[in-house]
Amino acid sequence: MAKMQNTDTGQTRRRIITLLKQSGALSAGTMAQDLGLTAMAVRQQLYALEEDGLAAWQSETASGRGRPNKLWMLTDDAQRLFPDAHQDLAVDLITTFRETLGDAAFDALLETRGKKQAAAYQAALADAASLAERTRRLAALRTAEGYMAIAEPLPDGDGWMLIENHCPVCSAARACSGICANELEVFQETFGSAYTVRRTDHILKGARRCAYEIRPGD
Repeated sequence: MAKMQNTDTGQTRRRIITLLKQSGALSAGTMAQDLGLTAMAVRQQLYALEEDGLAAWQSETASGRGRPNKLWMLTDDAQRLFPDAHQDLAVDLITTFRETLGDAAFDALLETRGKKQAAAYQAALADAASLAERTRRLAALRTAEGYMAIAEPLPDGDGWMLIENHCPVCSAARACSGICANELEVFQETFGSAYTVRRTDHILKGARRCAYEIRPGD
């Protein structure tokens, strides 16, 4: 009896992701059997997931003759597709900290963290020869932290733009506006007094992204 293929691509994709999360590394043939799909339909989704950086494969050692199977598994990046309570925990910790020790103590904590963060960024950017290279490096660092950041030259050619297309701490930032204010201070300290950093887009104010202009100072 022919297998029925689910025509809802999004649903099929989600079923494959869930199966890999629950079962670990599997071959396309095993997944097809478990999900009641054709192997071709499963492979199409797996290759799409691989292209998106959400799945990867390794060869299974062949027992006997024949080609080894590809065993598919989720990448670390795919973990963002699943529920994560860390945002709720962060908000709860912020609220509890401020209620217990007060706003002044929390502001001092943010300031200390900001200085450490700026120092780490400065060290990573220390040997960058230009503003372009410094902005690109900072974008790479922020991307590694989950901000999906990119660097672009300003249209007028008088500086660069740091664009963050995602905010992994959005819930915490909504609970404490000081986090965003501190972030701007961190960027200003990272680039130093020779440059002016200005936020032009802000997710918490309804923008699609957060964006920062970095220009030579007056």
